[in-house]
Amino acid sequence: MSTLLHIGDNLTLAIESERWMCGKCGHDIGSARDNVKRGLLVGERDPAEIHRPLIKGNYTFSPNPAWIRILEFYCPGCGTQLETEYLPPGHPITHTTEIDLDALKARLAAGEVVVVDGHLLPAEEVKA
Repeated sequence: MSTLLHIGDNLTLAIESERWMCGKCGHDIGSARDNVKRGLLVGERDPAEIHRPLIKGNYTFSPNPAWIRILEFYCPGCGTQLETEYLPPGHPITHTTEIDLDALKARLAAGEVVVVDGHLLPAEEVKA
């Protein structure tokens, strides 16, 4: 059993096995040494669906789909949305969550930090 560390609302890191996991269903998303988004389902949304035009005409205050795309990332196990990205068309998906696993494991092994209920805490706080 790997220690689980909450990374986001619905994203968990299994530290020893170095795997991204869905925080809702526990689905294995992929290697934590890789971009978490590679293991997620991707849906592209029309910006006007999210930001409805406020007025009629050329300038509606809704993003122009020729300039922006909205990508939503979902767990393949349960369908929970894990992240959203606004990107120009043609721009590659970004790598937004990167953990220095080697440093994290070294600090855990040295007793500098501990994981309590999925949260990383300084060891001296837990001892107090």
